[in-house]
Amino acid sequence: MSSDDLGTVAALHDPVRRAVYEYVASLGREAGRNETAEAVGVQRTLAAFHLDKLVEAGLLEAGFKRLTDRTGPGSGRPAKVYRRAPGEWQVSVPARDYRSMASMLAEAVDRLGGEEIADEVARRAGAQLAERGEDLAGALRARGYEPYEDDGVLRMRNCPFHVLSREQPLLVCSMNLALCRGLLDALGEEARTARLDPRPGECCVTFSKNNED
Repeated sequence: MSSDDLGTVAALHDPVRRAVYEYVASLGREAGRNETAEAVGVQRTLAAFHLDKLVEAGLLEAGFKRLTDRTGPGSGRPAKVYRRAPGEWQVSVPARDYRSMASMLAEAVDRLGGEEIADEVARRAGAQLAERGEDLAGALRARGYEPYEDDGVLRMRNCPFHVLSREQPLLVCSMNLALCRGLLDALGEEARTARLDPRPGECCVTFSKNNED
């Protein structure tokens, strides 16, 4: 844990600021000040204050964008907009470094050619994560994914294994798929199939309805 990580996470202590962050992070696109204020239920000036504090903390990025189709004279200036910043922050006391160990283990599996065994282990782990009465989206959120519906397909805005997936993409994405399939099977979600369908910046696994191509 670094002091920067601690300070970044501490920026979310304020409940309004955390609500502002969670709203913007959930969109997968830019959000303006008016939109955020209305969604969170606060005044625009307060929303703007918290949005800019989140930029200072490194949790959001700011830019400028026209929010209407009007152009030319009288169309006004581009509005300030915000979106979630890339990066990850972890806090543990005392500090731990599980990420480095996971990276070394992933490389060892890759070098030993243990992909099939790794997929079996991941699928079994996914099944063990399921809890009675959970729905798929809720189960995914509880385990660090951010699911959302897109034209009948359940996609996820983030990958909990993002760092490892950049180092060992074939191994980690395959294990991620196996884990999601194990979770899906244990939940009894027979109407959906987990498959690889990556989009830039999102998790590589999606859940499609079985009657769709």
